[in-house]
Parts: sequence; structure tokens; C-alpha cells
Amino acid sequence: SSGINAEYGLDDGGNIVISASSDVGEPIKEIAAEVGVEIDEEGTSVIDHMNYDVSDDGDHDLIVADSFTSASVIVGESPKPVLFQGVGMAADLDNPLVIDILRASSTAYSHAANQDILEYPLAIGSNLLLVAGMQARNNARIVIFGSHLMLSDKFYNADVKAQSAVGGVQAAGNRDFTSNVIDWALRRNGDLRFSNVKHNKVGEAPSDAAYRITDEVEYSIVIEEMRNGNWEAFQGSDVQLEFVRIDPFIRAYLKPNSEGVFKVGFKVPDVYGVYQFKVDYDRIGFTHLYSTTQVSVRPFHHTEYERFIPSAYPYYASAFSMLGGLFVFSFVFLYHRDAVPESKKTE
Repeated sequence: SSGINAEYGLDDGGNIVISASSDVGEPIKEIAAEVGVEIDEEGTSVIDHMNYDVSDDGDHDLIVADSFTSASVIVGESPKPVLFQGVGMAADLDNPLVIDILRASSTAYSHAANQDILEYPLAIGSNLLLVAGMQARNNARIVIFGSHLMLSDKFYNADVKAQSAVGGVQAAGNRDFTSNVIDWALRRNGDLRFSNVKHNKVGEAPSDAAYRITDEVEYSIVIEEMRNGNWEAFQGSDVQLEFVRIDPFIRAYLKPNSEGVFKVGFKVPDVYGVYQFKVDYDRIGFTHLYSTTQVSVRPFHHTEYERFIPSAYPYYASAFSMLGGLFVFSFVFLYHRDAVPESKKTE
């Protein structure tokens, strides 16, 4: 692990919130680079000649942004447009853990104001990040704001209206947006935990005994979500259970109740071996939830088979048809005699 990650506690599951600006220094840029975010050079700003605010002073760097990530657990439900004035960032395409929390519009670019563009900018359009985040594989979180002013009382109490927008001004959404993002970064939102994993045959008490092929089983797990600093029942509708033996034999959605208990029932596959009940839930904005429980699945005992197995009826039929065919052939062979021709009778 890098010295920066170790120093700031990311390797130990710590969380970091950083705000930058157009006078960003090298230490902040180095920290951002360690987590897959490149901050543009000192003195540059995000410029948008189409979506700047009506109160802009002429540089078109006071912009109105509303391209939020779809993960409501990070930005809240239906966030309002926010004011932004600061430095732009770009995500490392080789780092899939970076989250585009707030992107610039398609007409934005990053450059020094009032200077000729002689080189291609760091990023343009929706590839330009205004707020970036990253959740490591150990669930440590870091958020980088490209603007100090975005977190200021001035922007919290401001009104916004993009130059190209129709309609009147509206209150800026900076306060709610930044509060939600910081709460997420500090794991006051979007943290998941599980408990009370149970499995059993239908109608029986939970047990660690081996299951038999084709048994009807039930599985349940309690999942809780950290919401506004409190643990509450998680109500996700896309949590899946896999019944795995090397590859999943069964994959089914778990159905939650109001207390966060997720349940599902299914029939054990007709293949014996060592299986796992596996819940592997990994969604943007939530901590990685992973639970496995190993069980054995045995075949039928000799005394548990039916006398006649329906699936074996074709084999029964083939055996009896062979016996019948042999009987008919033997009867014909022993008792049938060809008629003697007349010419042979005369001789």
C-alpha cells in the first residue's frame, strides 16, 4: 500500500473529505492521484459558455451543474441544481472504483480563463468531474470537491439560473447536496451489515445437518442500512441469493419484510456435493455485503428411493420388450416349419 493511503488511514477503512480550488497545491493532487482522480493544473477553472449562472462576472466559470450520479444514497433524492466555481478533475479509466458524483455538462471544459487554448484540456464535457468519490475494496471512502465555494454559506444561500435555461431563478441545492455527499463519505449513509443468517428444510427448525437432493429449503438473512447515522431495516429489492457449487445452480431474489428480514425458498438441485448459500451484494454507493454459508447435499439413501421411479419407466419398458421379443422369437424358431415343395415330395 502507498504511503499516502497508510498515512491517511484508507488502508484501515478510514474516510476522507477533501475540497480543492483553482489554487490547488501538489499535496492535494498527489492524494487525489493515489485514488484514481487527476486534478487539473493550478490556475485552471471549469468553464462553460452555455450553462454559466446569470450572476457570473464574465469568465463563465460560475456554472450551474445538475449531472448527478444516479445513486440516490450518495446525492439524495431528486437533488436540485448546484453552483460550482473551481477546478476540474478527470477519473482514471483503469480504476473502476471511482464514482462520478457530479459531472460537468457536455459544453464544459477545463482551462485557465481568458487564455488561448493551445493544448487539449485535461477533460471536456461529461468526462470532466466536479465532485469525485471512491469507495475502496475495504469500504473506505474518499470524496473530493473541486470547489471550496461549493461548501460556503455564500453558495448555500444563493439562487441559481443558468444563462441558457428558461424560467425563473431557484434556490441553489448546494446545502442539501454537499450534506448528503459528506454524510455518505463519513459512512452515515450507505453502510450495510448483515446478521441472523438461517437456513432449514421447509417446516423444520434451522439446522446444520446435510440436505438431501430435491429437498425444499428456506434461507433468511437480516440486512440493515445506516441511514442518517442510524441503523434501519434495508429495503432493497435487488438482493440475490446464489446456491453455488463451483458455479451457481440456483439464483433467486430475496424478498424483504418491514424488519429487514430477507427470505427465499427453493428446491435443492438433483446433484449432490458441497454447496454455499452466497449473498454477494455490490451496488454503487453501498458498502460491499458478502455472506457465505457452506452446506452439504447428499443423495438418497437406498431405503429412500421409490419402488418404481417414473424417470426409469423407459428403461423398464425396454427390458420387458426385450423379454417379450425373445419369447416371440423362440416360439417362432421352435414351432415354425417351412412347407415342403411338391417336387421334393414326388422324389
